[in-house]
Amino acid sequence: MAKIDGITLEVMKNSFYTIAEEMGVTLIKTALSTNIKDRVDCSTALYTKDGELVAQAEHVPLHLGLMPSVVKEVLKMFPEEDLKPGDAILINDPYISGSHLPDIFMVSPIFHEGKLIAIASNVAHHVDVGGLAPGSMSVKATEIFQEGLRLSGVRVRKEGALDTEIIRLLKSNVRTGDEVLGDIYAQLAANSVAEQRLKDLIDKYSLEHIFNSMEEIINYSDRRMRAAVKEVPDGEYEFEDVLEGDGITEDDILVRTKVIVHGDEITVDFTGTNPQTTGPMNSTIGVTSACVYYAIKSLLEPDVPPNAGTYKCLNIVAPEGTIVNPKFPAPVSNANLNTSQRIADTIFGAMADVLPERSMAACSGTMTGFSIGGYNQEEEKYFSYVETYGGGQGALDDIDGMDGVHTNMTNTLNTPVEVIEQSFPFTVKNYCYIDGSGGPGRHRGGTGLQREIQMLEDGFSFTLTADRAKYQPWGLFGGEGGQTSQCTLFTSDGEEIKIKSKETRTVQKGDSIRLQTAGGGGYGDPKERSREAVERDIALCFISEEQAEKEYSYKK
Repeated sequence: MAKIDGITLEVMKNSFYTIAEEMGVTLIKTALSTNIKDRVDCSTALYTKDGELVAQAEHVPLHLGLMPSVVKEVLKMFPEEDLKPGDAILINDPYISGSHLPDIFMVSPIFHEGKLIAIASNVAHHVDVGGLAPGSMSVKATEIFQEGLRLSGVRVRKEGALDTEIIRLLKSNVRTGDEVLGDIYAQLAANSVAEQRLKDLIDKYSLEHIFNSMEEIINYSDRRMRAAVKEVPDGEYEFEDVLEGDGITEDDILVRTKVIVHGDEITVDFTGTNPQTTGPMNSTIGVTSACVYYAIKSLLEPDVPPNAGTYKCLNIVAPEGTIVNPKFPAPVSNANLNTSQRIADTIFGAMADVLPERSMAACSGTMTGFSIGGYNQEEEKYFSYVETYGGGQGALDDIDGMDGVHTNMTNTLNTPVEVIEQSFPFTVKNYCYIDGSGGPGRHRGGTGLQREIQMLEDGFSFTLTADRAKYQPWGLFGGEGGQTSQCTLFTSDGEEIKIKSKETRTVQKGDSIRLQTAGGGGYGDPKERSREAVERDIALCFISEEQAEKEYSYKK
């Protein structure tokens, strides 16, 4: 391989990342569902022809961490000699792709002068793929077959021509066929952009230069990551945390993590974690791996370019048959939202004592999945509203946690109130931060948020998939836990019903659902918080004067 100087490497790295980002813009701007065009619940990336990650857009960490395993598996099913220019492959099978069924991946080979040169791939969270409940994430599923339509690698486009039979199959198995197909077409468009932009680069440089640059970018990330690992003292660091039930029972589910640092490699071992659950809280090995990649990179070298080289120094031990590596056909739909976050929490917790200045107190600990679906009488069609709600970020050594945001394994946006009321038969009664919900500390945990939605028609199904309703997100080094989450149903006849953190039920016209997410944990002794910071919190209503006196020993 010809030597590539640092300046040229930086130019090529940014060229590849620009392709991935433009893929994302195309997908978002051309999508039909609010979940993608408004919430940006999608991710895009560029790979070598062998399926090695080269560049990814700054999208959802969970998607991006598990997509490499998807691409590798697709290439096993469709080896190079079986692929043709213009092909595009759909896959969402969790036991192949590693995610849950609503995450549909689009994998497209890129050819130049008849030879395979790269792979473009993206993933979009579709608002429905069938199954027991609208949104396809029922908390009552006990096997994968109940969660929706499984696509175990099918060509939706063959040599440039759409397969109308696959399209018809898709549309007839989901509640919101027009939206799903609209988003599928957006995914196709995104990968077409990657193909054109990569060919532009080849015309500007050469195919050999492109190949050499891809290889060197991957090697560069590997060198930087291994150097960062060497700075961490060798040793074994452990932590454990729990999930609050699987939707079938409310029994605690243990996630136990040991991080082993040795030289320039790290092993993350989940031995001792609970067996797989009956309900859909099982994290496939792809999801578990994505959590490890994210947490270790965030702790050790957040600025290293994320690609295949970034993770070569990481090893994962996830015993088969446990909640972090279940056996088929265990249901998995809600692990993305909850189990993934707990896996990340335990890695941060394990490394807190050895890397205190880089660690973070527990965040809200769940993506708080919230979906409502049914038949819209006015528009005479089915709808599916899918959203995940942010909460409080855990505080760090030198800064307060952010308020009402997505953290760790997700970074999607919220759906604006105006879009909700324009697109669905609801009205939003309120949307705000929850005062006083952040954990006290020298640095305060971020606050949770509250949204209350009222139904305008009868007979809708809603599903909540949340956590941290029983146990507070923990603080670090004397910091206290954040406020727990809760959900309340206010019926049209005045009844007030506490909703479990994992529940599917029917709601009627006039009912309203108030969802409150957890706050983040605090960092450091609250009594060490500066008077100026406490007074600012009081002025901004993040805490009351009574809280300031009780939790921070504040006196006027």
